[in-house]
Amino acid sequence: MAWNWAAFGAAEPELAKTAEERFGAFTHHVLATLRKDGSPRTTGLEVRFLDGELWLGMMPDSLKALDLRRDPRFALMANPGEGQSMGGGDVRIGGRAFEVEDPEAKAAYGEEVEPPEPFHLFRTELTEVVRTYVEDEKYLVVQVWQPGEPVRVIKRT
Repeated sequence: MAWNWAAFGAAEPELAKTAEERFGAFTHHVLATLRKDGSPRTTGLEVRFLDGELWLGMMPDSLKALDLRRDPRFALMANPGEGQSMGGGDVRIGGRAFEVEDPEAKAAYGEEVEPPEPFHLFRTELTEVVRTYVEDEKYLVVQVWQPGEPVRVIKRT
């Protein structure tokens, strides 16, 4: 089973809501892709949660788009914001991104988001969602979700 955002949200609604809030707090986030030689590339990116999907939109022929065409694996980190508060925690999403070629799907996304034309659009399948936060100013709490598994919670002092 491929796990899109809707499937994840149905399985873990609280973590999905928290992740959407973290990504919604800021416009720009950090995307990691793999270069031709396998080394990591990090770049800024805007994301959208729309119609049960996590979408990645990109400028035409951007290096990150070319990376994803070659190897769909990605990691995405929510902008932590200013200072050291990390309100809501640190959220990371891992998965695979697949380019949307269907003109109707791209047009529907374009009507909603109004990106500059032309653009690449990628639909995501999730392999991991991780939230890290501090609880009671004492514990570092890590929530880890992977497809088909309940959220694992790890607490450290």
